[in-house]
Amino acid sequence: MRVLALVWRRRTGAFGLVWLGLLALGALVSAFWTPFDPQRTDPAASWLLPFTDGHVLGTDRIGRDQFSQLLVGARETLVVAVCSALVAAVVGLLLGLAAGYGPRWLGSAAVGVIDVLVAFPTLLLAMVLAAVYGSSLATVVAAIGIGFGVAVARVARAEITAVRRSDYVLAARVGGAGTGRVIARHVLPNIAPTLIVQLSLVMALAVLVEAALTYLGYGSAPSSPSWGGMLHEQQAHIAARPLLVIWPGLAVALTVLALNLLGDALREATDPRLVHAR
Repeated sequence: MRVLALVWRRRTGAFGLVWLGLLALGALVSAFWTPFDPQRTDPAASWLLPFTDGHVLGTDRIGRDQFSQLLVGARETLVVAVCSALVAAVVGLLLGLAAGYGPRWLGSAAVGVIDVLVAFPTLLLAMVLAAVYGSSLATVVAAIGIGFGVAVARVARAEITAVRRSDYVLAARVGGAGTGRVIARHVLPNIAPTLIVQLSLVMALAVLVEAALTYLGYGSAPSSPSWGGMLHEQQAHIAARPLLVIWPGLAVALTVLALNLLGDALREATDPRLVHAR
């Protein structure tokens, strides 16, 4: 709660919390109610301007309500962002612990795996997985989680190596504490703040990559509204109806900005040097 209070006191952190809170609320509400059926077509109501006939953000060429589609698309975006961060945390911690706390042979193998995966672009990995296993949210989450989990592993390895050499860890080992106890009681709690910040950045990148993959046709099924899918569908009409591209583009931009600002605020709130300097 203290960290949350410190984040809220910063304008950037407050913006991130407010926007993400509204986004989560909208996604939750959309599971039970939307102003219009997001998939309902009405050719008689095509190309409506915002605030016409109850359509807050207007309609597309086949009469689908854009605000309802944005709300439903937020669910997919948040699911991908959160699940990708969880996969990245697991991958990053396992590789980081192996590289920073395992025996020499295991550390060398983990560093080799990290170096190989870092050189493989996340977007390309997602395309390969989609070609093999088919386009789905699970494929997107796996690709993003593994791709960015390697970056988390590099940070985790550096933090784990520093903590492993600290006096209190050496004292715990001299006192007879086993490896598992040392990791659980001393290593993980001390690297948690850094990992939380890294995972907030992973979520921001996941939003971008998910939108890009859906735009390219490697995301969820076309029948499921998503921000990237909305951008893909409206690109052919961008000259005549630019607003239809602005809404999903703005949603992606604000979400990525909010996650990045929240990550910065978390870094400041969890770094003792920055907290005491204020």
